[in-house]
Order: sequence, then C-alpha cells, then structure tokens
Amino acid sequence: MCFQHISRIVFTVASLFIIYQSASASETTVVSEGHYVMGDSDTLAIAEERVLRLAQRRAIEEAGLYVESTFQDIEKASPGNSFQSSSLEIRTIAAAVIKTEILESRRSFQNDRPSFYIRIRAVIDLDNLEAAIRRWQSEERFAEHFRRLQSENIKLKAQLHELKTTPTGMRTLTIKPLDNIKGREQARILIEKAIFSQHFPQKLDLISQAAALDPQSVEPLIVRGQTYLRLASAAYSNKSKPSEYSESIDNARMDFDRAISIDPKNTWALLGRGDVNTWLHRPVEAAQAFEQVLELDPFFDLARYRLINLYTAEARKLISLKQWSFALTVLGKCLPPKTPDSWMPYQKEAYLLRSDIYKKLSRPTQAIDDLSAILRADPTDRQALLARAALYQEVLQGRSAKDDFEHACMLGVTAACEQLP
Repeated sequence: MCFQHISRIVFTVASLFIIYQSASASETTVVSEGHYVMGDSDTLAIAEERVLRLAQRRAIEEAGLYVESTFQDIEKASPGNSFQSSSLEIRTIAAAVIKTEILESRRSFQNDRPSFYIRIRAVIDLDNLEAAIRRWQSEERFAEHFRRLQSENIKLKAQLHELKTTPTGMRTLTIKPLDNIKGREQARILIEKAIFSQHFPQKLDLISQAAALDPQSVEPLIVRGQTYLRLASAAYSNKSKPSEYSESIDNARMDFDRAISIDPKNTWALLGRGDVNTWLHRPVEAAQAFEQVLELDPFFDLARYRLINLYTAEARKLISLKQWSFALTVLGKCLPPKTPDSWMPYQKEAYLLRSDIYKKLSRPTQAIDDLSAILRADPTDRQALLARAALYQEVLQGRSAKDDFEHACMLGVTAACEQLP
C-alpha cells in the first residue's frame, strides 16, 4: 500500500483582531497558538522549532497586516516506511517578531505520532514586517527565475553550441523613446517572458531588451546575471575549458555590480556577487557578499547554504595544511550557536571536521560535543556514532561507548559490532 497526500494553503491576511495593543504605534503584542504533528523524519528539536514557527506566523497574521505566505504539508507512506515533511515558506518572521514569550507548551499523541502544542505571546514590529514583506514580494521573481534555471540545466547544455555560434546580446538594440511608466511596464512583460522561456538565446535577448527599456531597474540585470552564471555552470559540467565560459562569468559580474550600484541592499544582487566571486576563486570576497545578504535577511536560506559550503571547503584546505587553529576559526563561522537543527544536513561535514581537529588537539570533550550535535538531529548517523564511541573509549566512559557501539551495530555497522563483547 502506498499513498501520498499534499496540501498547499495560501494565506492572505488583511485586518484581523489584535489582542493586545502596545504603547508604541509601530509595535503590537499578540497571543497565538501553534500545533504540529511530528513526522518520522523529524527530531524532537526540529518538531519543537516548527511548532514555534507556526505560532509565530499566526501571530504575524493576527497583527493585522497583509501577509502572503505558503504552508505546505507532504506525507508519503509505504509498507514499513512513513515520511512527513512540513515547510513554512515565509522569511519575514525574524524581521517581525521582536520578542517571544512561551505561555504554554505540551505534548500528546495523535494517531500514534507525537503532537506538539504551544501558546505564545509575541511582540510584533509592524514597520519591520511591512518592509520585509515588500522586499519578499519584489524578490519572488528572482527566486522563480533561479529555480527555473536550476531545473533547465539539461536543456541548457544542448543549447551551448548555439550560444557559442550566435553571439547573444552583442547586437545594437534600437528602441523608440517611451515614457517611464510605459517603458517599465514593457520591461516587466519582457522579463516575465524571459523567465518562462526555455530557449536561452531568446531568454538573454528578451532580458537585454528589458534592461534597455528600464535602465534604472535591477530586475533585468539580476535575471540576466543569473542566466550567465547558469551558462557557465552548464559549460563547466560539460568539461569545457575555463576560457570558454569566462566571458559568461564576467558578464554576470558586470550585471550584478550594476544592480548593486542601483540598489546596494538588494539581496539577490549581493548573492550574485558572492556567486561570481566563488567562480573567480575569491573566497573572502564571496563570504563577505553572502554575509551581507544574511545581515539584510536572516531567512535567506540560499545565502546561508552558500556560506556553509564556502567555509567548509576553506576549512578542508587549511586542515590539509595542518593549520588547525585557522581551520577552527573558519569552521566557527559556519557553525554559529543557536543554529536550528534543520540546518544539520548541511553543517554535518563541518561538525565532523571540527570534531576531528579537536581530537587531534587532545580536546575530546569538545569533539564529543560536536558529534553529539549531529546525533541530536539524526540519532541514526553511523559515522558520528562510531566516532563518538571511540572518543568515549579514550576518556574511559565505557558505558557510553558501549551504548553507541550497540546503536551503530543495530544500524548495520560491522566495525561497531566487533567492538562489543
């Protein structure tokens, strides 16, 4: 038996009843509730994080502002295996919720699954919320184009030859003068067509026309910069020589730099600058760009993902040179305290690297702490279990070592089974 259930709800909130009104005109205090049923792939920490996020979202909705967010539930089940995933696509919570006070928290069971309930009192900053929503809405098209580029990679490879033989964007565009409003509207239509176009020469041509029609808009520059980087990525994956895609990277650099000169706080333009510097092997400049993005929008997950990968790669190089102290400093940047456990799949290698360094520096307690962080998020991680068991043996914590070896043995790790009496 196999089934799949998907529910997708789009919330549009206008003016709802505000429970408490604070003294400041730009702040309001709201009491709200959240309820979440734990999936098989969740840890307790992830479930608790999600139920709190649900309550915070509801508080934002009850603050009486226009909020457009998406909540998605996906559940699949087959004999002996069940999976549930819930994602809350809203990046305004960090900007809006100044303070959260937990009034009530409890757990129960629903259909044999742990169920979480929470009631909170949240202080909402209305000004920051409005600004975050405006920014989120303006950036949605960049995100849509980026997602489409990711999925169109195979088709793009097939068009590389055409792009090489037909120099796109080199012709002179002749556009009749238009008033600003009409020009912006035509540019918007062209960008929309470009985003949905799967023919990359046409995509670049449409975006270039839009850039000429509305030269003070960042949208065509960012969309074109994203396209150039995807061209470079496709050429690289086809094992092309760097000289064959260096022009695409340089074109992307110029587009993102121009976009930043128009709007220095545009997160997608800054992300593009970071991506360009990554291509150019400038990790310091790339990290600075990604950190700027996260300062402006702490929920910009793509920038955090880029930063984790960048710092992890840099730490690997330092470890190969046995520069332990510098490697620890770099790893500390991608393993900040209080990072939600949901990021653990992306941070796992960094934790393992740091644990190994601590072991080499004869700091077993800290090494065990890092491995325990991995196992809190994923108790079935075999590598972390085996490494922590060995460390427990070193510090003469036989009972704890035995527990980890037994757990790893149950998961099929032969080396762990051999350590058991």
